[in-house]
Amino acid sequence: MSVSAVAADSSVCAPLPVLGRDVRVPLVTGGEVDYAALDYAASAPALQRVWDDVAAYAPYYGSVHRGAGYLSQLSTDLFENSRRTIAEFLGCGIEDQVVFTRSTTDSLNLLAAVLPQNTRVFVFETEHHASLLPWEQRADTTVTYLDAPRTPQQAVDTLEKALAERDPYGPALVCVTGASNVTGELWPVRELAAAAHAHGARIVLDAAQLVPHHPVNIAELDVDWVAFSGHKLYAPFGAGVLAGRADWLQAAAPYLAGGGASRKVSRRTDGGVDVEWHTTAARHEAGSPNVIGAYAIASACQALTEAGFEDLAAREQALITRVREGLAEVPEVTVLSLFGEDAARVGVFSFVVEGWNSSHFAAALSAEYGIGVRDGLFCAHPLVRTLLGSEPQDPGECGAPEAAPGERSLNAIRVSVGVGTPDEHVERFLRAVKELVTNGARWNYQTEDGRCVPARSAV
Repeated sequence: MSVSAVAADSSVCAPLPVLGRDVRVPLVTGGEVDYAALDYAASAPALQRVWDDVAAYAPYYGSVHRGAGYLSQLSTDLFENSRRTIAEFLGCGIEDQVVFTRSTTDSLNLLAAVLPQNTRVFVFETEHHASLLPWEQRADTTVTYLDAPRTPQQAVDTLEKALAERDPYGPALVCVTGASNVTGELWPVRELAAAAHAHGARIVLDAAQLVPHHPVNIAELDVDWVAFSGHKLYAPFGAGVLAGRADWLQAAAPYLAGGGASRKVSRRTDGGVDVEWHTTAARHEAGSPNVIGAYAIASACQALTEAGFEDLAAREQALITRVREGLAEVPEVTVLSLFGEDAARVGVFSFVVEGWNSSHFAAALSAEYGIGVRDGLFCAHPLVRTLLGSEPQDPGECGAPEAAPGERSLNAIRVSVGVGTPDEHVERFLRAVKELVTNGARWNYQTEDGRCVPARSAV
């Protein structure tokens, strides 16, 4: 079925078909429903196009690089062509490198490993742990954590002030998200990049939540690096990307030492070995590469480009408007936000419900309505705690693990959509929220191993 045919199919109502769209799940109240996957921000379902492309290649799978056989040569070409496709998708310059990693987390840890000595890193407390935590692994790196801004302009002003006051004046790196994995809000990436460069710093963009929803162009955003994961981009095969400037990557020791990263290894007369490392992206890709993961990302990039990002973004904006308006109709629901309820965002919302523990609410959505959402702190603990710190929340009879002494148990619910989300899933979610708030759960729930799960009996 073509993309245009799928888009016109009112039973699908999504621009691109994804795996799992026909999966049926049982309800504790009886019967089955189509599973409503509304947890795209954690892992998006794979595009059918990606799955088909990978399946077509699978019989030709072979070792990558240095293999003399036909399948090895074909796989090597596929792997390197995937690199070029992703570079084009990101608007990389001719001198930029695209390094394949395992994930966004791996990409940012790679960048942390290649920082010049005594680099100062500046990162907002609002970041996902993948972009918040890697920098202190280096003893010679100093990290400045910036308070959560309440407007995009405050983010720029806060960064400019911190950079201007840094001492000594040496290498510096700013790490910032493109779209929050908690609130979905878009960050002023171009303005932050301009501030960083004006003060002699470089900037890396955590695009994990941005790249599935909007074009990300390194040159237009004027960022030095972009990091993202395949499993956010409808290609869940354990691969990620770090793309951007080559100089720090070329100057540093390999991220991993081993075959593929080395060009030449020879014994010395004193018994040791001399190693000549690659200066290309291979320098940080030791070992046999994940050719299927790389190809899956490239396939997803092609599918999104061919479908037209403007059309995809317009359709997603309609879903965002529907979710925003639907949640606003329920007074008991508070949507979390840094920049205000009307801030530009991707299709990610986090919220709390008065009188409900978020784990209980999420469990009821799943068990009684077949809706998969996320609950908790979303690997962004400082941000969620900042957003919830002044919000009263009754832990209720079922909830997350006990908080630390003197600290309330705080968690939220996150709903997220993407190119494979049918309108019906959004409508079912909004209907479920209203019914749960009005009538309560129809089933009993209990906490097991820190998770809220259906009990053996109904209410």
